[in-house]
Amino acid sequence: MSFFTGLAAYPITPADPDGIVDAEGLRRLVRRLVEARVDAIGLLGSTGTYPYLSRAERRRAIEAAVEEAGGVLPVMAGVGALRTDEAVALAKDAKAAGASAGLLAPVSYTPLTEAEVFVHFQTVAGESGLPICIYNNPATTHFTFTPDLEARLSAIPGIVAVKNGAPAAGAAAHLADLRARMPAGFSLGYAADPNAAEAMIAGADVWHSVLAGVLPAPVLAVTRAAQRGDAAEAQRLNAALAPIWRLFAELSGLRVAYAVANALQLVRAAPPRPILPLPAADEARVGRALETVAASVASLQRV
Repeated sequence: MSFFTGLAAYPITPADPDGIVDAEGLRRLVRRLVEARVDAIGLLGSTGTYPYLSRAERRRAIEAAVEEAGGVLPVMAGVGALRTDEAVALAKDAKAAGASAGLLAPVSYTPLTEAEVFVHFQTVAGESGLPICIYNNPATTHFTFTPDLEARLSAIPGIVAVKNGAPAAGAAAHLADLRARMPAGFSLGYAADPNAAEAMIAGADVWHSVLAGVLPAPVLAVTRAAQRGDAAEAQRLNAALAPIWRLFAELSGLRVAYAVANALQLVRAAPPRPILPLPAADEARVGRALETVAASVASLQRV
């Protein structure tokens, strides 16, 4: 699928304290991504706080994003849920609302076995009819996909892509190992923004980016340099983002994304409780990092 190449930008999902999505605020974020010409929108990812929203609000968010994208950009929506039947229903909702694909994480309370995850994904893909991207995010799900399991899932009709966290080292070897296991055309994508540039340089298909959801232009520049095979330029541009990457590692991408959105006055939003907004001192650090990044990017553009 053409959806799974290039840069997929993941915006936050602004909502009020009762979990009612700010549809107009979300539209503004999506409009910014359309104007930046990213390749796709990853809606209701972890930074989109999908587990904190009701089924009705998740569908309303998808409808708003798809309408605002206007057919220019495909939208992949998070469809993860504790129960398999709920995930099937969410995937059907996403398809009916116009999403191009579903991002499925094995959300759990009781730790899941590989056999359970396999059947879960097989069922959601088979019963929903929505193309599914495997979401390997053990930090939140407490389940780690092995390369063998990802390869087995890749053979299931309707499972078309995987989103792995980019390793801090050895991205090329990780990618080569997966490439050898997967069918032709299966999309190998990476998240974990601070490490993802190296994965793209190594030949990954797509960067699933949190920062691009609120600050698309510099991430897109790194992506395009990697896609045209200019590793030195991609590394140079990515180095300009180091102040943000350091804050991601320290404070989490989710919290920093909200702070960036507020600092740039894209929306005025707080993450869902019990997640708290960053303290004022850390918000100020995010603001200073944005200023440093802007100056660095401007300097690089003059070179």
